[in-house]
Amino acid sequence: MEQIIIHVDMDAFFASVEIRDNPALRGKPLIIGALPAERGVVATCSYEARKYGVHSAMNIKEAYRLCPNGIYMRPNIDKYRAVSGQLHEIWNEYASAAETIALDEAYLDVTERAKDLEGARKIARAIKQRTRDEAGLTCSVGVAYSKTAAKMASEEKKPDGYFEIPTARDFVDLIIDRDVRVLYTVGEMTAAKLHAAGIRTVRDIQEKQERVIRLLGKQGRWITRLAFGIDERKVTPYRPQDAKSISREVTFQKDVSNYELLKDVLVLLALCVERRAKRHELHGNGVTLKLTYADMKGITRSKITADCDSAVVIWREAVKLLEHVEKRPVRLIGVGIYNLSGEEGRQLTLEDYFTEARRQREEELKKALDALQGRYGLDFAGHLEQIYQMDTLHKTVEYMRRHIVS
Repeated sequence: MEQIIIHVDMDAFFASVEIRDNPALRGKPLIIGALPAERGVVATCSYEARKYGVHSAMNIKEAYRLCPNGIYMRPNIDKYRAVSGQLHEIWNEYASAAETIALDEAYLDVTERAKDLEGARKIARAIKQRTRDEAGLTCSVGVAYSKTAAKMASEEKKPDGYFEIPTARDFVDLIIDRDVRVLYTVGEMTAAKLHAAGIRTVRDIQEKQERVIRLLGKQGRWITRLAFGIDERKVTPYRPQDAKSISREVTFQKDVSNYELLKDVLVLLALCVERRAKRHELHGNGVTLKLTYADMKGITRSKITADCDSAVVIWREAVKLLEHVEKRPVRLIGVGIYNLSGEEGRQLTLEDYFTEARRQREEELKKALDALQGRYGLDFAGHLEQIYQMDTLHKTVEYMRRHIVS
């Protein structure tokens, strides 16, 4: 094997953490996400809930229809992030390069450490054992010659599974008669195009390569290579500055027509974006505003802004963007920054040299928070840190919405 890649994937991560911390939940259909009476989707669920047909990204009301006796909980992202850090520390010890895909998932290049397939097996067993012993959780591990094959291997025997796909021939033999969606990057829309053209299985892709390429262009070439097991991508360590944007959004439990309320919500969202950017020492050069209207139509507006690493600037620019959109009832609002760079790549501005400019920003933020306190009775003194927690943010926004209505 030219390269040996391990893909580690936690089993129902959010749900498993909650079950670990509260054993009374074990063996029960646990659904993490929005609550049944709210708007939102399933983030993840226990395997007991999956037996009812519940799955990630499902509308929460559909999940409740399928599983009315399930236990529904909001996610505790801060707790999951802390557990994730512990897990990635364990996994990264075995790799010359580690690519973090999500809180609960990573690719590991173990070529040098493992030497051969037997060495990779030993590493996989060690990862599974330490994940269980040190974090109290189970994971599924795939060992393969490529990233695509390693990810597929980790999914073959879930939960708490292990599977290996040593060669491209093994990969093709495994998937040849499966639906085209088994291939990486083939989503629902791409699959629909292929199905409409009479291409339903991986075997069909192999036999109708030219048709696939005519239909899908560059993506079609990639898919046809995958159909023959060809994937030469390397494990690339993730760097926060490689992200395209940083954003935070909230979904209202009832549509909002009051655009002054939306401006107030943008204050809190801007604070969340600022905090995350500072945590990763990132700087943005553009602000985005995202809206989803009551009819589910979504729009995004953006503006290049030379210096948008402070909550005040993010909020101010987002409000300007909001003032120029069509005024209709809003279901979701989000704000973000883009064109990210690390602090070393940031161009200094006048405000970096003049403390008076920074003081004015701080004073503007204080006035905005004081205004929220006056309008909604919110007290941020000593409690602002809590607003960065997703659950607290949503509860605060909903309180603001109900306060305006009443």
